[in-house]
Amino acid sequence: MTRHPSNENLETKIIRTAQQLFLEKGFVETSMSDIAATVGINRPTLHYYFRTKDKMFRAVFRNIVSAIIPEVQDIVLQQESPIQERISKVTDAYFRIFTAQPSLPFFLMREMQRDANLLLATISELAQELHLKKIARSLQKEMESGKLKAVPLPFVFYTFYGLLTFPFLSKPISAQLILQKGENFDQLLKQWKPYILMHMTNLLSAEKTGGHGMPLRFDRQTDGSQRGRQE
Repeated sequence: MTRHPSNENLETKIIRTAQQLFLEKGFVETSMSDIAATVGINRPTLHYYFRTKDKMFRAVFRNIVSAIIPEVQDIVLQQESPIQERISKVTDAYFRIFTAQPSLPFFLMREMQRDANLLLATISELAQELHLKKIARSLQKEMESGKLKAVPLPFVFYTFYGLLTFPFLSKPISAQLILQKGENFDQLLKQWKPYILMHMTNLLSAEKTGGHGMPLRFDRQTDGSQRGRQE
């Protein structure tokens, strides 16, 4: 069925509204009535587009992953670029998304615990696993060629996403306990990024020495930049 452009715009508004409510209240605590009321439509109109809340979840999840996963794939597959440069770009992409939607990491963690099967089924249905498999194959190929250090891919996943998401997951308490007077969260992220790069570069880079057989490490400067040093 061909929809009128205004219907397409309404569907987009419904998905964006549902995403906002899911992030703020959680999937369980958000009702279809909440979504309809916030959009300004009645339940029958909402059900015309999305008959169940699970279908709504799939649409929201598609909107989330399509905003980041293809971009991550494109960056990771740039094998001619140094791994540190690619990690930096991927980190910036996630920071951009998470800064705009600070509740997103918590929403994803919560949904993993609530219904992992639905989440996995949605990933499969949206063919996002194809992007993830391409990323995994590309990294594995670089490891096998010796361009990257051979590290089990689950450990790469745990390390990167742990470093990436924990500042956002802990933001409510870190804002009270960690931030210095006059410092804001965005400034903290800028200071944190070099440490993400340091850990991931040390994890994945094939060891390159500075002349005495010792791997190159990184120190953070006061301006947030990095310099290599030999240990």
